[in-house]
Amino acid sequence: MSRPRLLFVSPRFLFPIDSGGKIRTTGILREMKGGRYDITLLSPEPEDGRDHTSSLQGIADRWAFWTPVRGIARRMRRALHLFHPLPLPVASDLSASADALIARELPRHDVVVFDFIHAAALAPEPIGTPSVMFTHNVEAQIFERHAKVNTHPVMRRIWSAQWRKMKAFEGRSLKRFDRVVAVSDLDRDGFVDHYGADNVETIPTGVDLGFFPYKPMPEPGRVVFTGSMDWMANQDAIEFFLSDIWPLVRARRDDATMSVVGRAPPERLQARANGVPGFEFTGFVDDVRDYIHRAGVYAIPLRVGGGTRLKVFEAMASGCPVVSTAIGVEGLGLEDGVHYLNAESPEAFAEATCRVLDDPTLARSIAGAARQYVEENASNAIVARRFEQICDNALGATANPTTGLASTGTSR
Repeated sequence: MSRPRLLFVSPRFLFPIDSGGKIRTTGILREMKGGRYDITLLSPEPEDGRDHTSSLQGIADRWAFWTPVRGIARRMRRALHLFHPLPLPVASDLSASADALIARELPRHDVVVFDFIHAAALAPEPIGTPSVMFTHNVEAQIFERHAKVNTHPVMRRIWSAQWRKMKAFEGRSLKRFDRVVAVSDLDRDGFVDHYGADNVETIPTGVDLGFFPYKPMPEPGRVVFTGSMDWMANQDAIEFFLSDIWPLVRARRDDATMSVVGRAPPERLQARANGVPGFEFTGFVDDVRDYIHRAGVYAIPLRVGGGTRLKVFEAMASGCPVVSTAIGVEGLGLEDGVHYLNAESPEAFAEATCRVLDDPTLARSIAGAARQYVEENASNAIVARRFEQICDNALGATANPTTGLASTGTSR
């Protein structure tokens, strides 16, 4: 008996897996592969020219690519898109090549998932196929927070304008889909409160517990942060940490070291870090686990952002105690003082960091409770089964005209 056919549209090529959104998406698809749905992935073609066949085989049954605008042409378009009625990241994803590919594939599938709200701009009107929007954040909230923390008057005006555009686009787009996936109850409530959305279901944030084994082996004074450094929320966080928090940590622990692990750290931040004792940017690394396992504190000094941070559960699974702002762990259901230590001001963040570095008993207590929490609540297998159920809900309980199958909600 044939399986229902699921079309999954990603506005980013998913390999290498070097961002939180890619980690979440590939983790779910990997667990779904070979299960209830036959999966076709559509995305931009890879930029690096490498053969990613083996990686793609792990997450989809088949795949096809569209040709995106890249290089100088893309950068010129992004500059012009500041004045586009759509928000900048959405307008930048517009693609006639994508439109044609999606239009060709949609009638051949029983249910379609669009990954990230940006991808709603690629969905035809009407969509014509049972549909799911997979949100990873409340995007307008991210723009609003950038506008609030930015002190430059011109940049604040730009962020405020982008926030208004994103709020309008997000509100319109959510209502176009049969189901909307939120990554936390907090995000779901935001969609309901701000947009009146009544089609939102939630999935927990997942982590690959086998890939991130509990193996704490901290070196004295070592602190770590992992995340894509081309994401502006991470840039803001590290700039805040470097200028306001790190000097206070070093004043108490002159042996302390800080590694910022992630692709594309901007030159301005690297220049600021030059000569700062104990502070380094690694750039992209093939495997973050060694950095996490060797650290005594995983720092998350986020002041802007949205959705839920996969990095939190990766650190917790690995046995590295987390010190974070409330924004850094929002939506994850964690308890301050049990699963992590909360800190908002520079002084409180430095104090909490040094407490964990100085107190092995406290560090072991937080690390053990955190690992237990992710084992009970955050495996990728749990998340994938929930995602399948949401696709089933979009498909509906009646027989599908393409496959003749009833969507009963059963999973492997």
